[in-house]
Order: sequence, then C-alpha cells, then structure tokens
Amino acid sequence: MDLFSSQIDPNKNWLPFDGTVNYHGSIMDFDVANSFYEKLLHNIAWKNDVAIIYGKRIETKRKVAWYGDQPFEYTYSKNTKKALPWTKELLELKQLVERSSGETYNSCLLNLYHTGEEGMAWHSDAEKDLKKDDAIGSLSFGAERKFSFKHKKTKDKVNLLLEHGSLLVMKGSTQTHWLHRLPPTKVIHKPRINLTFRTIELS
Repeated sequence: MDLFSSQIDPNKNWLPFDGTVNYHGSIMDFDVANSFYEKLLHNIAWKNDVAIIYGKRIETKRKVAWYGDQPFEYTYSKNTKKALPWTKELLELKQLVERSSGETYNSCLLNLYHTGEEGMAWHSDAEKDLKKDDAIGSLSFGAERKFSFKHKKTKDKVNLLLEHGSLLVMKGSTQTHWLHRLPPTKVIHKPRINLTFRTIELS
C-alpha cells in the first residue's frame, strides 16, 4: 500500500488493523516549511546519537536532539537523554501539531538525516518513559522519504511517502502491534529533519 494521491484524508487510518496512523500531508505553506527547515537545521543543539549494541557504544551519523516542558529524562537503546527547554520555533511547531492532531504533547525528539543513506531500523516507540498508547506526532522537513510499517505478527506492511512540512500521527495500539522504520536509500542526497512530538509519563 503506497501513498501517491494528492487528495489526502487526515481521518483515514492507514493501518489495516491493530492501531491507528493518520497522515495529514503538509500542514503549512511550502515557504513556511522552508523557513522552519532552515531554522531547525541551524538553531537546534544537534548531537550524534549514541546506542549500545551488543555491549558496544556506537555513535551514529544521524544527529538527534531532545526538548521538552521539563528536563525529562528519556532512555532508548540504553542511552539516556535530558530534555532541553523549548526554542521559539519548536513551541510554534508544537502548537501547530497539537491543533492539527487534536492531541497534546510535552516533549519532542528530533532527528537529522544528512542523506538518504542514513535511516532508522525497524523499531517501535514503546519505551517505559512514554505514556502507553498515546499519540506521537511526526513532523517532517526537507527531503521526501519513504516510511514503512510492519505488523509484529502477521508481517503485513504499509508504506507512505512523507513530504516536506507533513504530519503523520501514530496512536492507539500502534506501538504495541507495529514496527516502523525509515529505510535507507542511495538516490536521496538532501537532508531530512524529523520531529516526533511525544508525551513523557509523569510519575
């Protein structure tokens, strides 16, 4: 299943079962998206991501940043990050995503992929720090990239093309039953910035 139509229904569920994924397409004008892209590229405190794989500390080419309402700690791949305070642009984007999705968020994990050769392996966002079954709003800037889902049991797959300035919302039991990834490709040479707005569970 692939997304090629310009007539996008934000209420359509792109998953056949066991979860909900809504794709809104671009939620801002092209020039506005370009402006945000440039500001994010240059004003975010980007750092190479770190993961512990088979006991070894691996530093990725992909860069990340973590922001939130409070200095939340977020642990994934056995690596803990502490949230930085929101920037002006991130607060504006948070409010835009909340209006578009009808959800609320208290934090944001950002990823910078320099070229199509940088991607993300199959995973689900189900870390213990995250509110279970809550919505994750994924906002994309820069290069259009394919984004894939795979059901953990049936292996059914769904593919979408995420365009510049677009919003994808994953919610319900999606993280419980589905994996997702950003597959690498050698044909894309431009950067992509992805913002995933989330809710950290407050104790």
